[in-house]
Amino acid sequence: MAAPLTLLLVVAVTIRAALYRSSLAEVIAERVEVVSPITAWKRVIEGLALLDLGVSPYSGDVFHETPLVIYLFHFLVDYAEITFMLADVISAIALYLAVKEYNKQVVRKKQKFALEADRYPQDCLELIRSPKEMLYIPLKVAMFYLLNPFTILSCVAKSTCGLNNAPQIITPHCFKISFAVFLCLATYQSIYPLTLCAPAMLYLMQRQYIPVNYRRASFWWFVVQYLFMYLGSLFVLICLSFFLLGSWDYLPSVYGFILSVPDLTPNIGLFWYFFAEMFEHFRLFFLCVFQINVFFYTVPLSIKLKDHPVFLMFMQLAVISIFKSYPTVGDIALYMALLPVWSHLHRFLRNIFLVSCVLLACSVLFPVLWHLWIYAGSANSNFYYAITLLFNVAQILLVSDYFYAFLRREHHLIHGLYLKKKDGSEATLVLK
Repeated sequence: MAAPLTLLLVVAVTIRAALYRSSLAEVIAERVEVVSPITAWKRVIEGLALLDLGVSPYSGDVFHETPLVIYLFHFLVDYAEITFMLADVISAIALYLAVKEYNKQVVRKKQKFALEADRYPQDCLELIRSPKEMLYIPLKVAMFYLLNPFTILSCVAKSTCGLNNAPQIITPHCFKISFAVFLCLATYQSIYPLTLCAPAMLYLMQRQYIPVNYRRASFWWFVVQYLFMYLGSLFVLICLSFFLLGSWDYLPSVYGFILSVPDLTPNIGLFWYFFAEMFEHFRLFFLCVFQINVFFYTVPLSIKLKDHPVFLMFMQLAVISIFKSYPTVGDIALYMALLPVWSHLHRFLRNIFLVSCVLLACSVLFPVLWHLWIYAGSANSNFYYAITLLFNVAQILLVSDYFYAFLRREHHLIHGLYLKKKDGSEATLVLK
């Protein structure tokens, strides 16, 4: 498998290098779908200019990335293209290894299932994946990430979104200490990965055979240990940022900016249009409502999917990319790269064709409606927000469909694939 992965990496790097040398690079770097006020490369350059002049990059309303990012590029600004390509390559390799490890766990579960086959309905055996079916899934995931147009556009635009995604991708195949460190790094970058704490802890418990039982002391001891390492790492990063800058200016400029959404530049998210039309005295209330969306689903999803932390992580990544305040296509590419892992759910998906067509149509219409609004003047912001709203609704339908398919498959594994009523007629499964 090393040869196909190497070939894939070479092809991906070649495509990015060619686009960097083309005239399209500057156009892509200005697209509001690809960059946001936080991740835009031109803002990083302006922040670096202020830093070189001895002025805090957070003194104005230009730079909103974290201090570690600006100090990273303070040394690597001449090698920015290589840095972004390397970030994509490392992320793809990390995804490949993480999915490979997950497949090993699935195979072990299948072996356990085979030993206890007499306890399960015979007709559900066709739902069990064979090792042969899972052989190429890691390569497909790496391909979905590297060759996804959204990932390529994000890399060519030098959006720091790719750097923010890397710690989230590296996290799943780390041990407890490094697991907490990488997740804390992701949280430090954009706050929202805080919701990945629950699937991270559940995943580690599953790997260490610690039962998720609230009455057992071992469960709470593990939670306390993990949170101590996670919060301790976050405290170290925040203090390190203070020592680099010599002030706390970055806290309101980075985290306050993400949470308060003062910049209403159009993007593919749900915030900008709504708050542009909002009366100021209602703003705080609706801001809380919108921001809570990202965090609200963590508890119910964690309870429902406590035995399936990898799928829970996929769901959380999707929720973050849909409901965060300044989303870009790079955020969407991250969770879409994991779709091949759930290819066995396709038989239970209900709206996959319709949703796929809507997502493709919206992706094409984004630049068209932007041109009609900004340059031609024959449309207005309502047109662009309408396609944005449709795009996000399609994402919600996609994630909901996969969630339904996953729960339905789990139900069939226990109760059988072909359900019968008491009178022997075929039953219809309704999930409530």
